[in-house]
Amino acid sequence: MYSIKTLCVTGNPQYKPRDNTGCIMPPIYQSATFAHPALGRSTGFDYSRTQNPTREYVENLVASLDGAKYGFAFATGMAAISTLFAIIPSGATVIAGDDLYGGTIRLFNTVEKRNGLKIRYTDTSDLENIKNEFRAAKSSGEKVYALFIETPSNPTMAITDIRACADIAHENGAFLFTDNTFLTPYFQQPLPLGSDIIIQSGTKFLSGHNDTLAGFITTSDEKFAETLAFTTKTLGACLSPFDAFLIVRGIKTLALRMESSQANALKIADFLKSQKNVTKILYPGLSGSAGYELNKKQASGSGAMMSLYVDSDERAAKVLEKVSLIHFAESLGGTDTLITYPLTQTHSDVPEAERERKGINGKLLRLSIGIEDADDLIADLEQALN
Repeated sequence: MYSIKTLCVTGNPQYKPRDNTGCIMPPIYQSATFAHPALGRSTGFDYSRTQNPTREYVENLVASLDGAKYGFAFATGMAAISTLFAIIPSGATVIAGDDLYGGTIRLFNTVEKRNGLKIRYTDTSDLENIKNEFRAAKSSGEKVYALFIETPSNPTMAITDIRACADIAHENGAFLFTDNTFLTPYFQQPLPLGSDIIIQSGTKFLSGHNDTLAGFITTSDEKFAETLAFTTKTLGACLSPFDAFLIVRGIKTLALRMESSQANALKIADFLKSQKNVTKILYPGLSGSAGYELNKKQASGSGAMMSLYVDSDERAAKVLEKVSLIHFAESLGGTDTLITYPLTQTHSDVPEAERERKGINGKLLRLSIGIEDADDLIADLEQALN
């Protein structure tokens, strides 16, 4: 098997292209439906909601990066999570990290609760919390279907032990779902660590150019794959051919972008340590930070996401106004550096008490580091902070 750097460029070597022209990039099969040669015969494609050749290509590509047998591509990351949760039996319990992307929490607290799921939130960076939730669920007569984690977490960058979580979940008859958006398969491989399902927002680092929306689920579990295929076809939140093409284009430079962005992030984290107006830096690549050793153990990199606290709400507002090279915008994972205000953007729908408990307050800023020159980014942050 090729290295992940090569797979990013070449795609899954086991996948046989549907096109015989020798094209380097997969064609955009912009067709909603496909003709049949005769009754009872098919080209392998019938209707694009069920499958499309361009989507099939990117699904195989992302699955190969994750070391998975099966891949499913969706219109957004939230569409991927929604489809995954549609297969969970009504009345089941899911234990979830309490520091997830705000859109995920919004989904859990509204749609999934209306669908009859019980969500138990806990700080998954402490394994005892997870064990306590399993015990509490058992004593209440609840059937825990899955443990849902995100590591590093969003936005406080807490690190959760994937292998230990897999062991705890499996010992209790549950599955482990891992959101791997921040580190991507380039820096972190949850399946070999015991995760049953990987979820990723392809909008972010996989695409890498802030120009498309996408979501992915990968797994090596055949029963999961069969159920996901049926549910994906039924719900219809699948990725369009053109967006699938854009994700393939983005992944070709994934390794280069992740290395460049991480190098920039390390330089910026070091710079921020010297700033008197910065009171705390949350980045797993900083030696001595919480989760540093665990992240080194289970991941090959620390990525390009970091959060920081400044000394006042007014300072945070000033930084958001004064940055010029850095864009004040939602999302993450692109070539351009973005700064986000979780309080009013990504986590605005999280209950206030929960936000405060997790430290998502007016002093918190989140950075997604891009591939610009690090010195230019540092200069922009310095003038905005001071």
